[in-house]
Amino acid sequence: MANDPEHPTQPNEQSQDSTRTDVTRRDFVTMSLAAGIVAATGSTAEGALPVSEKMVDIKTPDGTCEATYIAPTSGTHPGVIIWPDAFGLRPSIREVGKRLAADGYAVLIPNPFYRVSKMPIEGLDPAKFSFTNQADRARLGPLMGSIGAPGAAERDAAAFVAFLDAQPQVNKSKKIGTQGYCMGGPLVFRTMASQAARVGAGASFHGGGLVTNNPGSPHTLVPQMKGRMYVAVASNDDAQQPDTKDKLREAFAAVKMPAEIEVYPSLHGWCMPDMPAGEGGKPIYNSADAEKAWTKLLALYKAALA
Repeated sequence: MANDPEHPTQPNEQSQDSTRTDVTRRDFVTMSLAAGIVAATGSTAEGALPVSEKMVDIKTPDGTCEATYIAPTSGTHPGVIIWPDAFGLRPSIREVGKRLAADGYAVLIPNPFYRVSKMPIEGLDPAKFSFTNQADRARLGPLMGSIGAPGAAERDAAAFVAFLDAQPQVNKSKKIGTQGYCMGGPLVFRTMASQAARVGAGASFHGGGLVTNNPGSPHTLVPQMKGRMYVAVASNDDAQQPDTKDKLREAFAAVKMPAEIEVYPSLHGWCMPDMPAGEGGKPIYNSADAEKAWTKLLALYKAALA
């Protein structure tokens, strides 16, 4: 299913990262969330800023979007919008936001499915979800369709940028960044294109459907963007659509926009510690590659959010 951003095909043995251990997915989640909490609180991470988190309601043209807002407790900082994957706003993505805030960013993470469901959303617990279960997969269609509808992400992005710019912790003299995971990858493109005057950096991690034959394919929006982009591609996504990386590079080169497109040896979903297991119960999350992606993200924001 090459164009399905949340339903990766299962790899052969050669595509598995040899550095993976045999710990269970639940162990991965536990260790990773603990690491995120440590980084966010600064209890062991040198230089980490103390942060505060609160739930907020953001008015959009389509209704009221629930979101979590996480920012350092003092000073002003660049704003960042995080687009979750199809499992939405949940503890693991909030830990990503806390860790980023501890590095000096004011972070907004929305419930991308607010048009059709308030939180908590039934059937989206990754610990109970199986991509091989048709009933589980059927729940994703209406949710993803609500944010994937024409103009939906663009309307949301405008509201989210306005929200950030109204917060006292946000330095409006600096550009806003945006990052997305899986289905969030295309939303990063749509955010950067529609809010080009304000959003100066974007990162897509194992994003799906970045290059399609449909009108408004994310890669066709590149001429509307300004800033820098980092696109991290999963190995199995690259195997299904090997020309995606080339078309993306061509699109960025045509407008001379700084961009890096990198294929990782890991599988679709490798950045999320609570991603459901892959073939044979093997974990999809890869801590080493997730940390590499994190390092790339921070370097991008440091260079572009000025």
